[in-house]
Amino acid sequence: MIAMMTNQAVAGPWPGGKTAAVVLTYDDTLVSQLDIAIPALDAVGLKGTFFLIGSKITPDQIARWRAAAAEGHELGNHTIRHACPQANYPPAKKIDTSETYDVDTMLTEIRTMNTMLTAIDGKQQHSYATPCGQHRAGGVDYLPALRASGLTRHTRAADPSERPLDPMDVPSRFFPSNATGADLIAAVQHAERKGEMIVLGFHGVGGDYLSVSAEAHAKLLAYLKAHSDTIWVAPFSTVIDYATSHPGH
Repeated sequence: MIAMMTNQAVAGPWPGGKTAAVVLTYDDTLVSQLDIAIPALDAVGLKGTFFLIGSKITPDQIARWRAAAAEGHELGNHTIRHACPQANYPPAKKIDTSETYDVDTMLTEIRTMNTMLTAIDGKQQHSYATPCGQHRAGGVDYLPALRASGLTRHTRAADPSERPLDPMDVPSRFFPSNATGADLIAAVQHAERKGEMIVLGFHGVGGDYLSVSAEAHAKLLAYLKAHSDTIWVAPFSTVIDYATSHPGH
């Protein structure tokens, strides 16, 4: 069993008098998200947020991501090349690491990705998720410059640390590949007991990498659907907009 921790010290009530808020996020433009995760979400009427990497969007996928956005799923910015620290890569890889970037390069890439997303979904604003959960470029923290740039109002981090709401540094909870449906549901139930928000992060669903099983994911969605009278499930930007405009609810 995985240790439980909600990832945002933001208490309800939430819209409609619901007691907890759950955000489902998916990273890296993976085929299993199009083939498995989105159909599973649609089957139970829930909406997720998909943080896309520009260089991984193939021409044949554009219509599918556009259709997902039209159905109410959120498309978010995960940069063009997903530059991570060198330590995350094999030793031979020396380019497209965060050490080879500077702050201006990173912000330019985020701006370019926003333009690409607008061409897909028609929206002018997009949320952002930091590649590999870190916000350094050339050893410099670029989050202050991103805050000042206006390129995004919301940034999802990739750590589960509980802290006061900062819409530009929102924690999230990821799971190991052996996580069961019961593990995912237990994380939600912990947030329910505290009346808080939890942002769940996924990569592959039933395939690709860093994946959870399709069965575990489906069990989570079934639980959320069955408890829709008390749990609010909505895209990342929707929930963060609500939380920041209703301080203290």
